[in-house]
Amino acid sequence: MKIYRQLEALPKFKRAVLSMGSFDGVHLGHQHIIKQLVQLAKERDGETVLLTFDPHPRIVLAQKRGEPTSLRLLTSLEEKAEILEQAGISHLVVVPFTEAFSSLSPADYLDQFLLHYFQPACIAIGYDHKFGKGRAGDIHFLREAQKSRSFELKEFDKKEVDEIAVSSTKIRRAISEGKIMLAQQLLGRPYSFGGKVVQGLQLGRKLGFPTANIAVENPYKLLPPEGIYVAQVILPNGEKKQGMLYRGPRPTLENEPNITLEINIFDFEGDLYGQELKVEMLKYLRADVRFENLDQLSAQLAQDRLDSLAFFAHQ
Repeated sequence: MKIYRQLEALPKFKRAVLSMGSFDGVHLGHQHIIKQLVQLAKERDGETVLLTFDPHPRIVLAQKRGEPTSLRLLTSLEEKAEILEQAGISHLVVVPFTEAFSSLSPADYLDQFLLHYFQPACIAIGYDHKFGKGRAGDIHFLREAQKSRSFELKEFDKKEVDEIAVSSTKIRRAISEGKIMLAQQLLGRPYSFGGKVVQGLQLGRKLGFPTANIAVENPYKLLPPEGIYVAQVILPNGEKKQGMLYRGPRPTLENEPNITLEINIFDFEGDLYGQELKVEMLKYLRADVRFENLDQLSAQLAQDRLDSLAFFAHQ
């Protein structure tokens, strides 16, 4: 899959089957749509072109109104691109979403943007897809515009689109509630995040459970609630290791107010500082609690490790 970030650098696509959207999570509902795009392109001897925006339009429009946004993303742009490539998309175009772009009329959006840069043989969108200033453009506008322009229009029906919307909502809710296994069922893969290993207090090392403290760069990335989780980590060399993940303020340490995200990697020794790790969450183990002393904390961590290993043993 080829990725483009500059419209002026786009090639001339071969009978492009074009679709657009956030595709956040690229979950099972999205994957169903993508399979249809791939099939449409195959039938037309063309190429799949997926158009997405960065930053997410909801974030930009909220900032434009001077409002905070509660939106949290299931996938960063990099994570999304990796999954879309595996799903069979040929071209991913990342368009910077700006206030000026959001002000394009539906006609300008179609003529000066979609048709000008992509020359699509087919535009495939959901029945409720909106575009252009005030979100005034929709499937009805495209049907009318199609009469005087040369592109085919494919509509994903209400059932398909509603299933996608419900899935995205369900996944975000499941992760926010610590229902990691439900999120995995809806995504079709483990929920994951990536980040750079940074310096921590090295308390885990003293307790016999050294952890890699992970800094997630994207401030809009959805992270799990505080607690302990069964997880696995993909090391920079591609090796996958079992482990357990902690997110919380370390309540046993009364002078430590910051929320940390750290993983104890089983059967691993090495220096990971400054390197990027990918963590896949598998199961919620327990809530974060305050212990009377570090010996109690260490004993609980030993039990958490046993519980995690038992989970892996039954996979």
